[in-house]
Amino acid sequence: MNRPGPVLEILLRRLADTPPDFLAEPRIGRRGEVFVPALVNDLFVRLGHRISHDALKSFHEQESAARNRLSVAMILVWLLSDEWFAQACPEREAVLRLLMDTAGELAQSAAAQKYVNDPERREELARLTLARLDFRPAGETEAQATDRLSALSATERRRLVQASREAQARARAIREALLRKQAEESADKWTRE
Repeated sequence: MNRPGPVLEILLRRLADTPPDFLAEPRIGRRGEVFVPALVNDLFVRLGHRISHDALKSFHEQESAARNRLSVAMILVWLLSDEWFAQACPEREAVLRLLMDTAGELAQSAAAQKYVNDPERREELARLTLARLDFRPAGETEAQATDRLSALSATERRRLVQASREAQARARAIREALLRKQAEESADKWTRE
């Protein structure tokens, strides 16, 4: 979040005004209305990038379990189609990771419609999008943007909880190692006397 980005309220308004076409059913197999690879390809062209055929394949799903992830990706495509992003020209790989990985993370947290209809989820989506593209909302410091994202983001909370669990496990392992070492030293001292 090193670079200043757009005004957050503009992105929130854009998400609230997401057109029905971007909320329609993604095509999975023969069912659904929207062919998501076409949307993704159009976005990359708008941002001045090319996307490989292999990368586009990940948006052409056959499993219905991917429906929510594709729906979140469609909403992200709408958000990234804003003129500000076209002028900022975010990195191709960062955009691809956002549409693939971040969309998957968000899809695990809530239904795609929530990222349009619920004010907190809308802000989470907008802030997470900016953060993953290394931007922060205009008028905010990096610390403010990070704090607000951490407070809102279910994905970020899960990551922090996991990091906390890992830190606790490391601390437990260190304590156990120290106790073993003390026991060994005590046993050595006992055998010498």
